[in-house]
Amino acid sequence: MFKLIRLEWKKNNIFKYIRNAVVTTAVLLIFLLMAAGELETKETVQTYGKSMLDASVGLFVHMAYIVFTGVMIAAYIVGAYEKRTMNLLFTYPVRRSRIILSKVCAVWLFNFAAMVVSKAVIYLVLVLTRPFTGISAEGIPVGDPVFWLEAVLSSAAMVSISFIALPVGLKMKSSKAAIVASVIIVCFTQGQIGSATLVNHMPFYAILCVVAAVSVYLSVWRVETRDVM
Repeated sequence: MFKLIRLEWKKNNIFKYIRNAVVTTAVLLIFLLMAAGELETKETVQTYGKSMLDASVGLFVHMAYIVFTGVMIAAYIVGAYEKRTMNLLFTYPVRRSRIILSKVCAVWLFNFAAMVVSKAVIYLVLVLTRPFTGISAEGIPVGDPVFWLEAVLSSAAMVSISFIALPVGLKMKSSKAAIVASVIIVCFTQGQIGSATLVNHMPFYAILCVVAAVSVYLSVWRVETRDVM
């Protein structure tokens, strides 16, 4: 399986996505550095059970990489059907389900790693620059293993939830539909109306992860006998 995953990365020029992930992280970091002092000096420094700055990092990184995952789903999977390159792939002496799953794993692994690294870089830079920004050390407890465990688990959940966009793109036979679906997922999972929000609502995220797993299953189900688009 890992050979197929590496082949997908090579075929789709993974370095292009690495570059885009670096740029995304840099833009988010600059924005958060500019806002860090204000976020941590306000009287209300707690939201959703954590510091305002920590919550902001999670919010913006999650928003960026849910869309990033949607773009890669569109390019790796939906686009392969649109461009008819999936026809060629299905002629290989490999089960169709393994080919689809290798694409899913290639997208999931890259975005999971990219999101975790992005969070780590942003958190560490914010802490190291706190003498200049005036943020409090307590806002980002980088020495707490539980803090990093939450960052890793939330990253895995967000990337997994992004795959709800996969069957949308396949059903509508459109890469654009997959990307639009990922934007809707961002609004649904990271948005807020007044004081109502589903951000960091663990039961809700757990349900969406199950929905995402079912979405991937339905995308692979009967692929051995189903006609290519």
